[in-house]
Amino acid sequence: MVDWHLIKEMKPPTSQEEWETEFQKYQQFPEFKILNHDMTLAEFKFIWYMEYSHRMWGRLVGLAYILPAAYFWRKGWLSRGMKGRVLALCGLVCFQGLLGWYMVKSGLEEKPDTHDIPRVSQYRLAAHLGSALVLYCASLWTSLSLLLPLHKLPETRQLLWLRRCAHGTAGLVFLTALSGAFVAGLDAGLVYNSFPKMGESWIPEDLFTFSPILRNVFENPTMVQFDHRILGITSVTAVTVLYFLSRRMPLPRRTKMAAATLLALAYTQVGLGISTLLMYVPTPLAATHQSGSLALLSVALWLMSELRRVPK
Repeated sequence: MVDWHLIKEMKPPTSQEEWETEFQKYQQFPEFKILNHDMTLAEFKFIWYMEYSHRMWGRLVGLAYILPAAYFWRKGWLSRGMKGRVLALCGLVCFQGLLGWYMVKSGLEEKPDTHDIPRVSQYRLAAHLGSALVLYCASLWTSLSLLLPLHKLPETRQLLWLRRCAHGTAGLVFLTALSGAFVAGLDAGLVYNSFPKMGESWIPEDLFTFSPILRNVFENPTMVQFDHRILGITSVTAVTVLYFLSRRMPLPRRTKMAAATLLALAYTQVGLGISTLLMYVPTPLAATHQSGSLALLSVALWLMSELRRVPK
C-alpha cells in the first residue's frame, strides 16, 4: 500500500479496474522497479492485503484503547493517577500509528546514492518496534498492577538484590528484542548461518568494515548479528542467575512460578533463535522467534510485578 489515508484506505479495491490502478501506483516505486519487477497482480494482492491487515489491526487496537478510556472517564471510574496513565497510553497508540507511516515511507523513497535493495530504514523499523514494545509493556504493567494482589514480602537485602536483578534482566530482554529489529531490517540473519561460531571464527573479520566505527553497530549486518547474539546470550545468562537467586529465597508460590516460567521461555527462545539462524531464516520460524521475545518480555514483567514494593 503506497497511500496513507486514515479513513479512505479502509475500503479495499473491489473491481479489477481498481486493483489495476492500485498496482500501477506500486509500480512507480523502487521496490517494484528494482526488487519485484516481475511481480504479478495476484502476488501484489497478497502483499497488499498483508499491509492492509496490519493497518486495520492497528486501527482496531487504537479504538480498543480510546473508546473504553473515553467511556470510563465520562463515567468517573478513573482515579486521578489512572487518568494520567490512560492519557499516556492513548498518546502512545497515536504515536505508534505515526511511526508506522514514517517507517513505511522510508521503503518507498528513491535512493539514488545507494546500490542496496529497497527496504524500510532499520532505524525507523527499530523505532516502530520499540514504540510498540513500550506501549505493550506499559499496558501489561498497568494490568498486572490492578489485577494481581501485592505480596507483603519482608524488605531484606536479598529481596532488594533480587528485585534489582529482575529489573536489569527485563531491561536486557527488552534491548535484545529491540536489536532484533536491526537484524530484520538489514537481513542480518542471512550473513552467518552457523552457531556458535560465525563462519570459521568466534569474532568475524568484517565487524568494523564501515567508517566511522559507530556506523557498524547499526548498519553493518555482521556487527548487527554479532550484537544480537551477545545480547541473547547475556539475557539467558541473566535469567538463569535470576532463577537460582530466587530458589534461595522463601518466595510465594506464584512468584516462584513466574521465575520458573521465565527460565523455560528463555531457553526455548534461544533454541528458536539458533534454529532460525541455522535454517536460513524461514519466515514461520522467524515469526515464532519474534513472538517468543514478546512472551519472554511479558513473563519478565510478571516477575517484576510479583516482586514490586508495597507502597507505604
